[in-house]
Amino acid sequence: LQVLNEKKLQEVDSLWKEFETPEKANKIVKLKHFEKFQDTTEALAASTALVEGKLSKNLKKILKKIVAKDAHEQLAVADAKLGGVIKEKLNLSCIHSPMVTELMRGIRSQIEGLITGLPSREMAAMCLGLAHSLSRYKLKFSPDKVDTMIIQAISLLDDLDKELNNYIMRCREWYGWHFPELGKIITDNLAYCKCVRKVGDRSNFASSDVSDILPEEIEEDVKAAAEISMGTEVSEEDISNIIHLCDQVIEISEYRTQLYDYLKNRMMAIAPNLTVMVGELVGARLIAHAGSLLNLAKHPASTVQLLGAEKALFRALKTKRDTPKFGLIYHASLVGQSNAKNKGKISRMLAAKTALTIRYDALGENTSAEMGAENRLKVETRLRLLEERGIRRISGTGKALAKTDKYQNKSEIKVFDPSGDSTLPVVSKKRKIQEVDEQDTEVAVKAKKFKAEMKEGTALEDGEPVKKKKKKKDKEKQAEEEAVLSEELPTSPIIEVR
Repeated sequence: LQVLNEKKLQEVDSLWKEFETPEKANKIVKLKHFEKFQDTTEALAASTALVEGKLSKNLKKILKKIVAKDAHEQLAVADAKLGGVIKEKLNLSCIHSPMVTELMRGIRSQIEGLITGLPSREMAAMCLGLAHSLSRYKLKFSPDKVDTMIIQAISLLDDLDKELNNYIMRCREWYGWHFPELGKIITDNLAYCKCVRKVGDRSNFASSDVSDILPEEIEEDVKAAAEISMGTEVSEEDISNIIHLCDQVIEISEYRTQLYDYLKNRMMAIAPNLTVMVGELVGARLIAHAGSLLNLAKHPASTVQLLGAEKALFRALKTKRDTPKFGLIYHASLVGQSNAKNKGKISRMLAAKTALTIRYDALGENTSAEMGAENRLKVETRLRLLEERGIRRISGTGKALAKTDKYQNKSEIKVFDPSGDSTLPVVSKKRKIQEVDEQDTEVAVKAKKFKAEMKEGTALEDGEPVKKKKKKKDKEKQAEEEAVLSEELPTSPIIEVR
């Protein structure tokens, strides 16, 4: 489209008035060149290229023709990024402003009047189809990957299990009044209902053949128990109602197996790698809990590990206790195979690998299950290593052989300790030795004093004074001390004070 009156474009606020009718619009802009798309695929390719800010092949050819004719004119673009690409590749001056945005809005409102030869019905159908295709491309939506069916199927499967349990309990309790011994002999619920439906009254067990339902040994036990049963007698109307309930149980059981096969096939089509990793039931429950496969792909591995255990997690955080180690992933076969000690480690590793497979299934284009098989093999190898390590540690085989210590014979005969009988306070050996030494020195000093006193007493009796003996060394020391004192005395005259 070529702009005819550029002056009116300057008034941006009142520009919408110029596009109120097709006649007014034709005075502002004029169709210069128009080219149809051959099919929806080509239109979608051109639209996606424009959305991403790229030049499509058809647009490039058209712009080259315009450049050859009117190279001096400016090109108005609604996307500044696209304008930059056109200017770079074709060297064509582009303009992007609020005025251009208003102009584009006016052209879209009067597109049927500006482009002749396009019926409004075809135009509406083309716009709707292109909008759906473009939205599908933006969301990367594939009709084959409809996870809503999986969510509905797993929810219905859980509901059927609950209803089956209720019906079977009611059937066993109801028929148990008539034949109570049958419930203990036949443990399989489906076989129990089939037997009741086929035989009816317990008196018919002797003449009935239920070998197609039960093994021979159990059949003989049932017939023997029917003859000596302690149950009450019931009417034919009661039996007919019980048989009708058995029919319902058998039909629901058959439908459940059919639904399980359907769920298994859908899971292998939509999320094959996830199915290989954790199984179809656990995988379907994870998808249903997250809301969709794409939502599940956005979750980190730690969230995948704890999906289904939100109450326990927040309770643990609130009470400051240990957080749970697994949620729905606990029911996976790999976690079930591991020991109680290794369940946390295996669930963490399984959740990490499962998160990778979920993203591959949700966003990848390949539909093979090779990635899931490889990751499952890694987890199985890790599980085997953890279990072998535990066995080696217990048995002492392999690399970590148990080291045997030298044998030393220790006598088990115990000798009586008499020190326990003493009531005196316990004194340490060092203290005892010190006390003995002190006593010896005191005795020696007393003995010397006693001898000295005895000598003095004998000297006084003889009338001779006792002379103390001084050693030469003592005399020399005394002389030296006197000489030192004489040197230190002052030489000033002595003044007498009266």
